[in-house]
Amino acid sequence: MNHEKDYDRDYDREDSLNQESLKTILQTAYEAESELMRRYLITSERVHNDEELKERLANFAEGNAKRTKQLQNEIEKLH
Repeated sequence: MNHEKDYDRDYDREDSLNQESLKTILQTAYEAESELMRRYLITSERVHNDEELKERLANFAEGNAKRTKQLQNEIEKLH
């Protein structure tokens, strides 16, 4: 680990995220994961000549769905 880039090493609170900043970051990630999930699903449904690709895209979407749910849970904890 590069300790020069370990911002919390000296426990300086000015480096920490406040509740609202953290919520904004998680909300942005949630929206990105949701959009990727949607794109993977739509693309998977439109692929007709490559079953392996279709399945991989569906698996990507499933992974995004899980991350989306986890992010949603974290955002709800911040309320």
